Amino acid sequence: MDLRQISSLIAIADHGSFSAAARALYTVQSNVSAHIARLERELGVTLIDRATGQITDEGALVVERGRRIIREFDEISADIAALDDVVSGATRIGVIGTTGRWLMPQFLERLSEQHPHVHPVVSEGGTSSLVPRLVAGQLDACIVHLPVDDPELHVEPLFAEDLIVIVPNKHAWAGATSLSMRELAQQPLVLPPPSSTLRRIINRAADLNGVTLTTEAEIDGVRLMASLAFEGFAPAIVPATAAPRWLNGAFTRVPAPELPRRVVGWVQRRRPRPGPPSRAALDVVRELVLSRGSRQPGVYVGADVLPLKTS
Repeated sequence: MDLRQISSLIAIADHGSFSAAARALYTVQSNVSAHIARLERELGVTLIDRATGQITDEGALVVERGRRIIREFDEISADIAALDDVVSGATRIGVIGTTGRWLMPQFLERLSEQHPHVHPVVSEGGTSSLVPRLVAGQLDACIVHLPVDDPELHVEPLFAEDLIVIVPNKHAWAGATSLSMRELAQQPLVLPPPSSTLRRIINRAADLNGVTLTTEAEIDGVRLMASLAFEGFAPAIVPATAAPRWLNGAFTRVPAPELPRRVVGWVQRRRPRPGPPSRAALDVVRELVLSRGSRQPGVYVGADVLPLKTS
């Protein structure tokens, strides 16, 4: 077993076929096929179902372990370089869209200034898609909506933010200065799907107030929810950062005091230990959140505003 064989299997898992894996690895398909065949012989199992092109259960296990091996191998040089106070290498970070919109431009600039040899690879997505990628080793860390409950993950809350209602100007609520949960229950809303963390938080607030919210649509994606409200489809409950101060249009931001704040945090695997590039990225994120987070409307920074503890 060698790294070329493991890299070939991971490339097939990531890109979907032998030919696409070969292109990603800058080699020919016959080399990829040979690496997989040797790996299957050594392990005594089938890793790729040749009829469907899908990774088998055994293959998925090897991919999961293989990602860790490749990552550890890549970080050897980063660890050695860090001994000379020069942090270098790649860090793969996932971020939810609303946070990414205000944090990532500042983060990328500051990281480049402080650690010019660190190469960030940023992926945008929802919490439900980013956390599994983190667990699988495809990401080194992610900035997502908490809580995230997994004993294999380390969670560090970064900031809290209000949940607000984006109301189209043509809607009856457009002139409201605030909305109670009972008022919110009187009109259909754009809400996230029931399986999402945000929806569970919203539903818990509704239950505490003895009401049931109705949906005009259920959308898995906060920025799309906000866009639908901006375009006049229906009111939407979203985090405050989904409607930044500089954004103008035919809509109104209406507070909903009975909705709790959501907490956004940094999540990373406990094992293997994050490499120097990822640790440097976290330091920059912490610094920016503390210095600039409170400038974002509806965002609150500091231990006293965070209901969750670091784990």
